[in-house]
Amino acid sequence: MICADELGPVTPRTFPPAPGWSVGGHRIKDRLEYSRGTDKTWVYGALRIRDGTELTFCAPSRNSDGWIQLLMRIATANRRGPIVVITDNLSSHFS
Repeated sequence: MICADELGPVTPRTFPPAPGWSVGGHRIKDRLEYSRGTDKTWVYGALRIRDGTELTFCAPSRNSDGWIQLLMRIATANRRGPIVVITDNLSSHFS
């Protein structure tokens, strides 16, 4: 059994991380920069429940091609027996 999903878009941080926690115990926040550019990437990942083996890779976008590439990598890493993939209902998972 394998859990699979994608995370993103992930962008490089252009500001230093917050120094820690505030006196009141809340996380210190900074302004977020929203932009559309070529520096974003998506992280695809899978976790094999039985032994905790993970598989990850990055792709320039979230689409059917990236999802199929993840499924191919899962199949290559799990050559024996049937594979059950647990995922959400994102449209690229069905195309």
